[in-house]
Amino acid sequence: VQLQASGGGLVQAGGSLRLSCVASESIFKFVIMSWYRQAPGKQREFVANIALGNATNYADSVKGRFTISRDGTKNTVYLQMNSLKSEDTAVYYCKSLGSSGSSWGRGTLVTVSS
Repeated sequence: VQLQASGGGLVQAGGSLRLSCVASESIFKFVIMSWYRQAPGKQREFVANIALGNATNYADSVKGRFTISRDGTKNTVYLQMNSLKSEDTAVYYCKSLGSSGSSWGRGTLVTVSS
């Protein structure tokens, strides 16, 4: 599967962005679709995921501010990010997990200015 993330950019602290991850195949082929991020000089970390049954999970650092969702008709997973903080600055990646393994997309850069 090919995954293409987009929607990143420069935003002021307190602002919002919505990231999109478009898959080249039906997203319902994958057990879990996830968002990860990697800040400068840090390891990649989990942000949020959504399972086939619609269950969602979030990192503690983004709970209450970020929302993951999907649109099967568009093969797209979204990450709505509100109340952004400078520490949310990172390259954001989407990841699929299915029966044939996992795939990563190219990231999209989010920069939050304080």
